[in-house]
Amino acid sequence: MRFAQPYFILFICVTLGLVLFQIWAFRMRKKVQDKFAQKDLLAELLAQVDSGRQRLKAILLILGLLFCFFALLRPQWGFKWHQLKRKGLDIIIALDVSKSMLANDIKPNRLERAKLAIGDFTQKLKGDRVGLIAFAGSAFLGCPLTIDYGGFLLSLENIDVNTIPRGGTSISSVIKEAMRSYPATDAKFKVLIIITDGEDHEGDPLRLAEEAKKEGIIICCIGIGTKEGELVFLEQDDGRKEFLKDNEGNVVKSRLNEEILQKIVLAAGGTYIRSTNTDFGLDLLYQGRLSKMEKREFEGKMNELYEERFQIPLAIGLILILLETIISERKN
Repeated sequence: MRFAQPYFILFICVTLGLVLFQIWAFRMRKKVQDKFAQKDLLAELLAQVDSGRQRLKAILLILGLLFCFFALLRPQWGFKWHQLKRKGLDIIIALDVSKSMLANDIKPNRLERAKLAIGDFTQKLKGDRVGLIAFAGSAFLGCPLTIDYGGFLLSLENIDVNTIPRGGTSISSVIKEAMRSYPATDAKFKVLIIITDGEDHEGDPLRLAEEAKKEGIIICCIGIGTKEGELVFLEQDDGRKEFLKDNEGNVVKSRLNEEILQKIVLAAGGTYIRSTNTDFGLDLLYQGRLSKMEKREFEGKMNELYEERFQIPLAIGLILILLETIISERKN
């Protein structure tokens, strides 16, 4: 036997209090009666009252409430096997962690805003598997596809601009890593969401996007930043902030390159959304595209489904309380 709601055991303490109250009430009644009249006269006045029935009624009431409170615990015994089935997509989120993501044209900066938006996005997933790729000059699978959203968020929290030692931004490496990370058996149900400012510095992302489409991978892009761009500050070990500079000593101004991202999603049959301070774009992508896609049925697992038995103590309790109301205290 098991109880589905064991915390209701506190209500059984109420029954103990009722027992103590009934004992106290019988004693107080006896004291009041003794003060009211002499023993012989009292016996004559109470000739039609059956004290045994009074005690029986009290016992029936206590037992009835006890069984009703026991039913609140939802006792269960006996079970049958039930297969739980889950439907969803395989979604890999690729997050740009290059130093250009420290630009604060999107508050507080591009990277932190993206991490917050991904955390909110994860809460809306229902059965979808989610994975995480961090990328800069190369790509790294930070979290393989999983339904453990807590583990995914922990991996997300641990990435920053120091996660990938190689500088730059290589969208090509992201697509390659994603193609290796998806199950090879499925020809659809795969979505790659790339969050970046679009400053691709190497490779051929358009050719790889076409290859990904052939493997059933839909690539969607969230462009983060502004076309006007913003200077990038780097915080030094002593707390000072300095501008990011290129190899020639020039101050770097990071701009959103929408053109390359739009070409990628066009080649891969995906969707492009530009992020803003008010709407990052992941919610819009999920509601407008992902939630309407055909979902894969994942292999279900067998669970024990216990039989509810609360009806038995509840019926007994109600019968006892009904009997208590029917029984008269008066002698026949």
